[in-house]
Amino acid sequence: MLNAAVTAIAGHLPSRVLSNEELAASFDGWSAEKIFEKTGVRERHIAGPEETAGDLGEAAARRLFEVHGIAPSSIDMLIFCTQAPDYLLPATACILHARLALRGDCGALDYSLGCSGYVYGLALAQGLIMSGSARRVLLVTADTYSKLLHPLDRSVRTLFGDGAAATLVEASVDGRASMGPFVFGTDGRGANNLIVPTGGARRARTAETALETQDASGNIRTLDNLYMNGAEVMAFTLGAVPTVVRQLLERSQLAMEDFDLFVFHQANAFMLERLRRKLAIDAQRFVVAMEHCGNTVSSTIPLALEPLMRAGAGAVAARRAMLVGFGVGYSWAATSIVF
Repeated sequence: MLNAAVTAIAGHLPSRVLSNEELAASFDGWSAEKIFEKTGVRERHIAGPEETAGDLGEAAARRLFEVHGIAPSSIDMLIFCTQAPDYLLPATACILHARLALRGDCGALDYSLGCSGYVYGLALAQGLIMSGSARRVLLVTADTYSKLLHPLDRSVRTLFGDGAAATLVEASVDGRASMGPFVFGTDGRGANNLIVPTGGARRARTAETALETQDASGNIRTLDNLYMNGAEVMAFTLGAVPTVVRQLLERSQLAMEDFDLFVFHQANAFMLERLRRKLAIDAQRFVVAMEHCGNTVSSTIPLALEPLMRAGAGAVAARRAMLVGFGVGYSWAATSIVF
């Protein structure tokens, strides 16, 4: 039976590295080690002043083509996931289509999702393939949250990094490599707990929205910056993720023991450990891969997957991984992939 499979991944991180030591110099009472203990991050990569999510995505796609010997002319559809598009219009995917010299009859589209975006993108790619609309889909995820953060808001600046990943999803008929089923969830009532209040059509940026305020924890930000209610996001995660994992097991008729790896959105190390313990997953099968890149939003899962796929290349036995994305929206999704 025709299915879709993830067959190649390539990540890209910008060259500028922001270390905990550099951050600690800006935050009184916070050492580099304290930042690591709170977040699980020692350093994160930051896009340059003129470097966009589109630029990062292009670099990831070019690396995918080069490393895996993929011809741009073989791509039937480009899907670009970002919450930091290069322009309000046109779609960044159309610009990437031209830069990557894809075929004229290759489709291209943007979609705006954050932490759950990679799993949603895999579902979109699978749908295109199984409907016969495409055989090879290029899924690119890229975000530059650093441009949305106030430099004195330690609640988010210590956590997020910029990055991109390009994933090739293609038709699979041998059954060895596959993905699905998918389970999704949404609760827009939590939208205000992880939000940039201005800059869209709802509220324009003005001199007034650029005024700085300080919260009870000493974090400084404006209405033009990213705001995160960490306690509420944690509570949402600890409720939604175990539920979606259970739903995926029921829909796939699999047990936790059937999965070789669990690759969850790399939100922060503390949250991941809480989830691991709540779901009783042994540490050897639970992937934590954010120490040197931070939370890269839509790209955390593929950036964690890339070295795992490289290490397993040529293996006789296929490996099954559970992927779970969750966060801004609130939005969440889970799936199973075999590679």
